[in-house]
Amino acid sequence: MSYPGDGRLPVIYVRGFAGGPAGIDNAVGDPFYGFNEGSVQVRVDGADRPAFHQFESPLLRLMGDQGYQLLVHGNQASYLADQEPDTVPAASIWVHRFYDEFAPLLTKDPNAFSIEAAARSLLELVLLVRKQTGAPRVFLVAHSMGGLVVRSMLQQTIPDDPAIGGALDSAAALVDRVFTYATPHGGIEFAIGFGLLEKLRDATGLQGADIFGPARMKEYLTPTKVAVPAGAFDATVMPVGGFPHDRLFCLIGTDSGDYDVAKGLSAKAVGARSDGLVQIDNAYVRDTPRAFVHRSHSGRYGIVNSEEGYQNLRRFLFGDLEVVATLTGLDIQGAPDDDTIWQLDAALSIRGLPVTLHEQSAAHLCPIQIERRPVGDSVGTPVPLVHTYLSSDATRPTDATGARVATMRHVLRLSLLSLRRKRGLLSFVDHLEQTADWADVLVVDIGQGADGKPATWGVWNSALKSAIRDWVPDPARDTPLSDEEPAPQSWRVRVPVPESARALLGADAAVTLEVRPRATLDRG
Repeated sequence: MSYPGDGRLPVIYVRGFAGGPAGIDNAVGDPFYGFNEGSVQVRVDGADRPAFHQFESPLLRLMGDQGYQLLVHGNQASYLADQEPDTVPAASIWVHRFYDEFAPLLTKDPNAFSIEAAARSLLELVLLVRKQTGAPRVFLVAHSMGGLVVRSMLQQTIPDDPAIGGALDSAAALVDRVFTYATPHGGIEFAIGFGLLEKLRDATGLQGADIFGPARMKEYLTPTKVAVPAGAFDATVMPVGGFPHDRLFCLIGTDSGDYDVAKGLSAKAVGARSDGLVQIDNAYVRDTPRAFVHRSHSGRYGIVNSEEGYQNLRRFLFGDLEVVATLTGLDIQGAPDDDTIWQLDAALSIRGLPVTLHEQSAAHLCPIQIERRPVGDSVGTPVPLVHTYLSSDATRPTDATGARVATMRHVLRLSLLSLRRKRGLLSFVDHLEQTADWADVLVVDIGQGADGKPATWGVWNSALKSAIRDWVPDPARDTPLSDEEPAPQSWRVRVPVPESARALLGADAAVTLEVRPRATLDRG
């Protein structure tokens, strides 16, 4: 069986931190390390009755939506090793059971867990999966600490390997894309203790948690046989010239309130601006695509067993269109010394999905900070507003008549709020809580124009005379937005903000949308 080259590369799941021996024993008792867990959400229908939305799990959804197979046969590792090369379906799911060798339940006198050992065994699995499936590369999907295991393999294990390494970007030949859920890319820090808790953890290595401190992170993220660019170590930075940044996506959770581990003590220690375990600022690698969802680190409302997480995962792995929305031409009113702070809420919805795909907001403690001067990449940097992916051949939902809609529709909700600051403190003298200085909804449709070529239409909700669902762009009547991108198969369009917002945001302020084709390397 040769790899068909259809973009469905093998998926390898890598779980998160289990803690000490008891936690490891509990983890290995789950055949799929937790990636088989789903969830149920409740909404209220028109009659005030509860309506359930069931998310079956990322494992089952990939099988149903993308035609993947979960090949267990009593023991996934043994089954895979016993097959002949090029005979195993590439569209298959594998779980990296790296904790098994460290579990007292399964192993006599197990060694203490180490990230480096887990990274080496992950490489062995990657090589075996490629050999048995014939696939050129794999997709890696990781939760929490699993993302650090993946990065250790990408940044240290493979570059240092005498047979397949030798360069910072050697892993790019084996791994096509990496998706991380709630990974502490910058380690785990606490909002209390003034740094003493981190020092105690790193000094004692309690339950192996020193792996989330800077000293240990530098050890397992830095190659020893390949030179890295000079400079101070920063765990949130992957070295220039290493694994391509655009092939790593970071999903960030913003719901600390629903993380109930240790009866909520973890969430209190880490702070509200987190998913309950990982602070928002530590949950991404700089200069990589990312999205924010209001989910906790794990548990009933966890980020892995959520529709929001899965929809971002599926689009990043299989989407053939990359969409970036940026706020351009910004010239915020006032002067730098007028003590006014401007914040922007942004949320992305896609027609046909029951959840918000991306949401950055003041209510979730992660608004976009509107700066009067350019700043480096951070959670609050307003570039881009949204970075997402679409599949052009995805089944379209139906309209009120039962017919399939002709376009892919995004809805970008924007809300601008201002705060006053006096002598370094927020002032509420003239404040109106949760009242936006400006708010609107940009409706963007991507489809085919009258000439059969890709086209984009955009309209602000304030300009519509009907419900958003009733607006249908007519290629023969509605002129698409003007394409400013000369490159073929890509387009860039500019949607000026409504006239009512220009006094606040600037005369030239606009949402600039860029749409680019993308594919796994074998299909490019």
